[in-house]
Amino acid sequence: MRRAAEHCATGAGTALGGLALWRWTQEVELPVMSLPKAGVVLMVLGGAEILLGLYRAVRR
Repeated sequence: MRRAAEHCATGAGTALGGLALWRWTQEVELPVMSLPKAGVVLMVLGGAEILLGLYRAVRR
């Protein structure tokens, strides 16, 4: 159960960080990438990490 909780906590932190990037960096322009788009990618990865944690919790 511990690994599942770690995955859920890591995923939640990543998703919240992505949400912050997506929400509050709309006007920031970088030459390489857009920060709001990077925020969306982080939210998707965080959601996948949460799903992995939930899967591991149910599996045990």
